[in-house]
Amino acid sequence: MQVQPYLFFEGRCEEALEFYRTTLGAKVTMLMRFKENPEPQPPGMFPPGSDDKVMHASFTIGETTLMASDGRATGSPVFQGFSLSLSAPTDAEAKRLFSALGDGGQVQMPLGKTFFASSFGMVADRFGVSWMIIVAP
Repeated sequence: MQVQPYLFFEGRCEEALEFYRTTLGAKVTMLMRFKENPEPQPPGMFPPGSDDKVMHASFTIGETTLMASDGRATGSPVFQGFSLSLSAPTDAEAKRLFSALGDGGQVQMPLGKTFFASSFGMVADRFGVSWMIIVAP
């Protein structure tokens, strides 16, 4: 059994996938747009102009598979009550990842040494996804 995060970017999915590709080395393994859906969409389910939006995508970061969508593309995404934890092999790599993810985002806890890690910090990226960066001792 696996638990895989499914992120809804409310119209910014393609932008998010490109951001994760450049900052984290993410690889998109599947992407389907609403216009490629073999079944007709129920009337009024999605706003006009949604045909080119991402209905479903699957991507990997390291050994982890995540899924994503534009959802109903109705506004700003809301990511609350969870963080994605990213383990870095070195303090230098943790600093790079923290800085890259924080570009256009918001630092929630500065990256620094803690009693449980040589580096740990929390940052919300430009899409509002919360990340915890850690280098285990």
